[in-house]
Amino acid sequence: MIPDDQVDEVRARADIVDIIGEFVPLKKAGREYKANCPFHEERTPSFYVVPDKGFYKCFGCAESGDVFSFVMKKAGLDFVEAVKYVAGRSGVEVREVRREREEEDPLRPLVEANAFAADWFRRQLADPSVGEVARAYLTQRGIGDETVEAFELGWAPDDWRRLREAAATHGITDEVLLATGLLTTSENSDEPYDRFRGRIVFPIHDVGGRIVAFGGRIVGDGKPKYLNSPETVLYHKSDVLYGLQRSRHAIRREGAALVVEGYMDLVSLAAAGFENVVATLGTALTPEHAQLLKRYTQRVVLLFDCDSAGLKATFRAGDVLLAHGLHPSVATLPEGEDPDTLVRGQGPDALRMQLDRALDLLDRKLEILDERGWFDSIDRRRNAVDKLLPTLRATRDPALRDIYIAQVSTRTGVRRETLEAELAKDEPGAMRAATPARDRRRELTPARGEFGRSAARTPMGPAHRLLKVLARDRERRHERIEYALLRIGPEDFSSDLDRVIFQSFLDDPDLSGPSAAMEPRVAAYLERLLAEPADAAEMDHGHRVFQESVAQLAENRLYRQMEQLQGEIEAAGDLETKTRLVKEKERLRAEAAALGIRWAPAARKFARGFNDTTKSP
Repeated sequence: MIPDDQVDEVRARADIVDIIGEFVPLKKAGREYKANCPFHEERTPSFYVVPDKGFYKCFGCAESGDVFSFVMKKAGLDFVEAVKYVAGRSGVEVREVRREREEEDPLRPLVEANAFAADWFRRQLADPSVGEVARAYLTQRGIGDETVEAFELGWAPDDWRRLREAAATHGITDEVLLATGLLTTSENSDEPYDRFRGRIVFPIHDVGGRIVAFGGRIVGDGKPKYLNSPETVLYHKSDVLYGLQRSRHAIRREGAALVVEGYMDLVSLAAAGFENVVATLGTALTPEHAQLLKRYTQRVVLLFDCDSAGLKATFRAGDVLLAHGLHPSVATLPEGEDPDTLVRGQGPDALRMQLDRALDLLDRKLEILDERGWFDSIDRRRNAVDKLLPTLRATRDPALRDIYIAQVSTRTGVRRETLEAELAKDEPGAMRAATPARDRRRELTPARGEFGRSAARTPMGPAHRLLKVLARDRERRHERIEYALLRIGPEDFSSDLDRVIFQSFLDDPDLSGPSAAMEPRVAAYLERLLAEPADAAEMDHGHRVFQESVAQLAENRLYRQMEQLQGEIEAAGDLETKTRLVKEKERLRAEAAALGIRWAPAARKFARGFNDTTKSP
């Protein structure tokens, strides 16, 4: 570990603009710096760096943090590596020290058991007689010694208790082996026995490099062909991507991740020279997988099978990625081929050609619907729209969503306005359902603070008050928009109408009235904002009204996020997950402090509960 005082010194001496500027071309905007966000695709800058407060914030995808968190996410480093990276560029020498009294890690016996098993499997593979069949199989699949060593591949002999007996001689108990999933039980057996038998073994690492589970591929006949460890306190398959601990730097370097379905595909591609590959492990791609990938890239190429099941998995995965601000594309392999058979049969260049031809997810969906005649009749075209709407709904990037809607409108003949109305049917309800009741009440309650009774008498919520100030005061609108963007974004407006108006001011700060392209209801709302008389508070304290409205919108967002995390902490079943969630909550609290948010009494009470949680996760 690095002592806290040294971490604080590195943070204090770091030039956050200089360091982030190594990754992103920043432009000065007043006292801050802005750029197109490095964590999602966008056309107009929504990524801001605030050097005075030492943090960054994107109002498009909500990524935020300090100089260490930026380096961790963008460079794929852990915390200690990030501190060292920043220290090296800030002229600070750091040293790692051991804790004088290291607390006993309750998971340590399981981690050590997995490490022992991985080493034992490797030795079985290397044994001239025991591993002969397995080595021949790997050679046949084009996997040489270098790849075997890189991925720590092993062999589980076809024996019921050989691993169990070897572990016992090293003091590893059946209880620990059962907890890791290395042993299993059956009604037909009085004693536990080895889970992996007669299989090539693939150790599965988490991003930190710990072996948390294993996968096994049978050699010869037998079912199932592939077998994974069960879920344990160490291993949650929805949180782990096979190979990420090894490929993360290559993913960052290449600017894209290739996602395959299994570890054999990944190992074969690695042997053929493709380093930026990860694999899902017996599960659909999950939101947690998307968040992992987002640390290292915005671009993901899906390399799943092209049969019916593979296509369904591809589009489900693509929608998950879009929902987390990533940009997925689809590589279509020749019929009957998977990534492994393609590179073995036709060589790496054959796969590179398919990767070069990869289509954007929506383009591929449209292509398949066209090939299958979904645009040939009115009835089928109507059904085609229903098949395309989930992808439009999932798309988080506003610019990409705009492009997608235009494409679907052109291809189906359905007017853009009709598609947007269809999408809006679910969104307001979903937003209301996702917003706690107390926050919806607060949206209808003005900020009190320094405005006292005059503000309390009006039924307007902070969103309406903010927009009203923006609409009426064109002279200071640029300044106020810049102030707001450092604290909130369009996604912080719970009403879609308020959100559209706010975005209109962002797109054109000199907006003086409705544009021809505006929907009638939007135009009418803007005209009302422009015509509404100012109340006493706005006349005397316009900028303070605006500031407090911004603060309350930001507070509502952070409050919701912290409340959600609190629920996840209480539901977490293991220490590792709980600790990770508590750290995320600490980050949100730091963001609230950096933004100068004055928590309402309920929020302060909630924060006290949060403090209690962090003491004993």
